[in-house]
Amino acid sequence: MKDLTQWLCEYGESHQNPINQKIHKVAVPGIFLSVVGLIWSIPSIELFGLSLNWVWIAALPVMVFYFRLSLSVFLMMLGFTLACIALVWSIELMQISIFLFSLTLFAILWLFQFIGHKIEGKKPSFFEDLQFLLIGPIWVFRKQ
Repeated sequence: MKDLTQWLCEYGESHQNPINQKIHKVAVPGIFLSVVGLIWSIPSIELFGLSLNWVWIAALPVMVFYFRLSLSVFLMMLGFTLACIALVWSIELMQISIFLFSLTLFAILWLFQFIGHKIEGKKPSFFEDLQFLLIGPIWVFRKQ
């Protein structure tokens, strides 16, 4: 497995253009939020008499991935993930369709991402390795 520095350097290679970087600073966290919302929208499962949302199941391997990179990355992304879950839950309490909200956000922000990469002149990193989808938020939060 690559270490954190290798992941961030490789991700950064296709994110040099300042406009692309600005787009990513908004779009990457928003896409992460939208994915949390889309997973939240999957009907819960009953397990030992408890209702369990799929977002908790999906978060487990993601958090293991982040923990293997570093404790600080794990804590940062755990905090962000919990914040996203809290926001999605709050939106649900307002009786807004989480699925439609998340799907719309996802589509709009990916459109901007692809515009950013068109400006950059380089393909998105995840075309080479899907794990870059998990590196994007770290890169955005650590980018100065």
